[in-house]
Amino acid sequence: MQDPLSIIHSAVGGDEPFYRLVEEFYKGVEDDKILRPMYPEDLEAPKERLALFLIQRMGGATTYSDQRGHPRMRARHLKFPIGLKERDAWLHNMGQALDKVAEFEPHRQVLEEFFTEFATFMINRPG
Repeated sequence: MQDPLSIIHSAVGGDEPFYRLVEEFYKGVEDDKILRPMYPEDLEAPKERLALFLIQRMGGATTYSDQRGHPRMRARHLKFPIGLKERDAWLHNMGQALDKVAEFEPHRQVLEEFFTEFATFMINRPG
């Protein structure tokens, strides 16, 4: 059975919707009292990394891995205290971003399942 995430890149028309999704996500992060302290002042590098990761995971180019190696997302985020509060804030901002990029609507359920599973996997502390 084909991974349902692997077709999303082509189904939404390529890279551009992912860059818009990430831009909308970080608009929320900029004002988020829980998440904003985890990020550097300049959000351009995190934006690019998230866009490239999502593009790759959803069936697009492997630029993320070509530039950074294996994603190792949990290991890359261990320096940040991530509990339920942080997970829920991340999911809220991603949900708000999904609301604003219409191309993802037909894939909303599978994306929400992926993001929930992924964000839960990133939890590295109680609470």
